Amino acid sequence: MLGWIAGAIALVAVIVAGVNLDYIKKTETYTFVSDQLHSTGGAASSILSSMQTTSSMKISSTAFEDGSSIPASFTCDAPSPISPPLQISGVPQEAKSLVLIMDDPDVPKALRPDGVFDHWVVFNLPPSTTHIEEGATPANVGLNGSGKSTYAGPCPPREYEPSEHRYVFTLYALDIDGIKFEQAPTKAEVLETIKGHIITEAQLIGKYKRP
Repeated sequence: MLGWIAGAIALVAVIVAGVNLDYIKKTETYTFVSDQLHSTGGAASSILSSMQTTSSMKISSTAFEDGSSIPASFTCDAPSPISPPLQISGVPQEAKSLVLIMDDPDVPKALRPDGVFDHWVVFNLPPSTTHIEEGATPANVGLNGSGKSTYAGPCPPREYEPSEHRYVFTLYALDIDGIKFEQAPTKAEVLETIKGHIITEAQLIGKYKRP
């Protein structure tokens, strides 16, 4: 008898949680987990995914596979480095805008205390976006680690270890139409603004070691 009652209570809890998903996103618990998502400085964290259903959103590239090397033409070793082509799929229907961030979490602490360099900060991408052309400047672009509103190609310093760095492309689907700034924002400012508005995320990781 007690087992039946416990099962009924659990079922009611699941139904209530589903009905009040929007409310749950406004609670302190959701805000705490969202804060943890960005507490490391890099965009590679995925703590938020543990609070939501499995997402089918994906980000990929025809230039390199996930976990493989990024071609030199997209790095600082090219005469004119350009951003790689990217493909996007499975964006949730409820998404109203997208944010794309590329950063390097393997920077030597001797160069940057937080160990992260921001290579590309793109915001206010339409949720209908299915691809970003090679070398394109989509939507609004924030400041990279050099303080410029542009793409910065991978450029791991040869004199420091590790010689091969990871470059993390993180795509965020948001429940808001867009975000506004009076001037080009940093990655930190963008991440702070989208707290509590992330529906889901997807990642693509490329690697590069200078010749």
